[in-house]
Amino acid sequence: MANRMLKWFEFKHLPDRLKEVSAHFGDLAQQMDDLLPESAEKTAGMRKLLEAKDCFVRARIEADDPPKSDG
Repeated sequence: MANRMLKWFEFKHLPDRLKEVSAHFGDLAQQMDDLLPESAEKTAGMRKLLEAKDCFVRARIEADDPPKSDG
């Protein structure tokens, strides 16, 4: 049975510029799910990987559309 967190690593629905970043994390999450047995540490690692993915996707968004400065 696949880890319940894998749904948060799906990326096929994203625009190409975000898919390019997110896909790496989706692939790694799947590899870790296949490699490791279920455990509290695996769940913690998946959560941290998800947090990292979200940060890097936001970095891509920000790089493509930097915030406007006041003034």
